[in-house]
Amino acid sequence: MAIASNNQDPPLADGLGPYCRRLGERARCAARQLRDVPTSVKNAWLLRSADHLLRRIDGILEANARDVAQGAELGLTSAAIDRLMLNPDRIGGIATGLRSIASLPDPVGEILGGGVRPNGLQIRKVRVPLGVLFFIYESRPNVTVDAAAIAIKSGNAILLRGGKESLRSSSALVSVLEEAARESGLPEHAIQFVETPDRNVVGELLQLDECIDLVIPRGGESLIRRVVAEAKMPVLKHYHGNCHVYVDEYADLAVALRIVVNAKTQRMGVCNAAESLLVHRSVSKAFLPKAAEALQSRGIELRGDPQVLEWIDGVVPATDADWSTEYLGPILSIRIVDSLDEAIDHIQRYGSHHTDAIVTRDISRAEQFSRQVDSAAVMINCSTRFHDGGELGLGAEIGISTDKLHARGPCGLQELTTYKYIVTGEGHVRES
Repeated sequence: MAIASNNQDPPLADGLGPYCRRLGERARCAARQLRDVPTSVKNAWLLRSADHLLRRIDGILEANARDVAQGAELGLTSAAIDRLMLNPDRIGGIATGLRSIASLPDPVGEILGGGVRPNGLQIRKVRVPLGVLFFIYESRPNVTVDAAAIAIKSGNAILLRGGKESLRSSSALVSVLEEAARESGLPEHAIQFVETPDRNVVGELLQLDECIDLVIPRGGESLIRRVVAEAKMPVLKHYHGNCHVYVDEYADLAVALRIVVNAKTQRMGVCNAAESLLVHRSVSKAFLPKAAEALQSRGIELRGDPQVLEWIDGVVPATDADWSTEYLGPILSIRIVDSLDEAIDHIQRYGSHHTDAIVTRDISRAEQFSRQVDSAAVMINCSTRFHDGGELGLGAEIGISTDKLHARGPCGLQELTTYKYIVTGEGHVRES
């Protein structure tokens, strides 16, 4: 079996609705075939895709440069341009991620439980693919490859709908995946790229619950809320990432400074970057001047409560809206709190249940924070930037979920599966 090029048919030759249904039906057929694809074939595709990416790097970078130039003309922010941009190191990282996923255990077929009943029935609870995934994402072309890799390794067909800002880049990457798929023997249409930038295509596909099993939107809050409102199938999501770092009264302040600077500045346009800093009053005078100097020297605008404004020059007064804002850029809100409980209350009120961190040397306070902060990931003495599938050993992720059903946190291979019961008897019939 081979995957066909998405360019065989003009996308909208017979209208948007028929085009979307064709995508969905092809994906449904491919998903059924994928159930029988052995791990060796999936891994061969992953490794071959990694090699092809590096061999075709010049063409990928050329396509990406055109997207970046267009993005600048359209007035994209510096953070958006950073998410859009590819370079040799980033493409090398994508290839490394593919090889990492190939080295991970295949979740499909894993026995999760079962046994033999007193009447002799054999019960197996078996991990199986979800089926067809519809992945919607904005101007981050690298996630095209991550999403396809995780979907195929976990036995799912995938529809990829990238943002118009990254259309050329994503298309170039998908062509590499298709070439490797043809050579590896994946089912036809296991990976399909939605070629048209027409925004109405999303609405059409969100109605195809008989073809698509799960939608995963990865982008701005407005996109995600639109998908949730329109989708007829389940949606895996988080709305935004208002992530906090709380510096406790028992924190090692040198450690706290490294963590705060990294959490805010290592990469600002991502959902696990810190947006709010909470500092216990007893260490605020010792900590905040050094933290402010380090952050402001890196171009970060600080927005603080009245006490912070009194102590630190150049701070903008924080409004109530600042405490709940995901900036995705060089702004950080700062508030002084009088207790651990007040910090937890602040996070509960303004946070997004995404990622929140505590810096402390008191293990009991760290444990209280981890119990009471209801976020998908709680970090103890480490940066919020570690809330990432690759960093947590998943190989890569298709997104981060702040939902509680069916998956939470980074969604990797296991999170793209479900399970079914297989019951084996020898002519058993139920008599009561």
